[in-house]
Amino acid sequence: MSADFALRLATASDVPALVALVNVAYRGESSRAGWATEADLLGGIRIDADRLATEMATDGNVVLVHEEDGDIIACVHLERQGKHSYLGMLTTKPTLQAKGIGRRMLGSAEAWAVTHWQSQEMHMTVIIQRETLVAWYERCGYANTGETKPFPYGDERWGLPKRDDLAFYVLKKPLRPESPRRT
Repeated sequence: MSADFALRLATASDVPALVALVNVAYRGESSRAGWATEADLLGGIRIDADRLATEMATDGNVVLVHEEDGDIIACVHLERQGKHSYLGMLTTKPTLQAKGIGRRMLGSAEAWAVTHWQSQEMHMTVIIQRETLVAWYERCGYANTGETKPFPYGDERWGLPKRDDLAFYVLKKPLRPESPRRT
């Protein structure tokens, strides 16, 4: 990965590449090339083109992408929710996971939310059974609030559950405004 870490806003023309990236990173055998797979918990797809395009077109929603050699290799979805933002769909190409890209995407998304929306806190939900991922977010400064949310069983847009005990933890992190740089 280059020393330059640039993000840009995704556009409607990015939807097919984003759908492919997210689905390969979370579900199916291809997701096992990385450490962030949900393949043992959920089958089916993680996102479809219609749902992603709708989210991207909804006011207060953005998808940020990072590219290398013209290919989208990482993305994250942000939604503005008053004084806080919601972060989801943090994705890195499976074969590039564990190289710091996800952590840089996370930090860049937090900074983007502060700069563009003046967000004071970031919220997210993570499947309870994804203990390694919950621990990673905790190392990145997120606190498990102890609050849980039910998994949307019966709504195939979220995947095909392989277990009947899925639920989400709610994680939160306070965000600080960028300090002015001294010249």
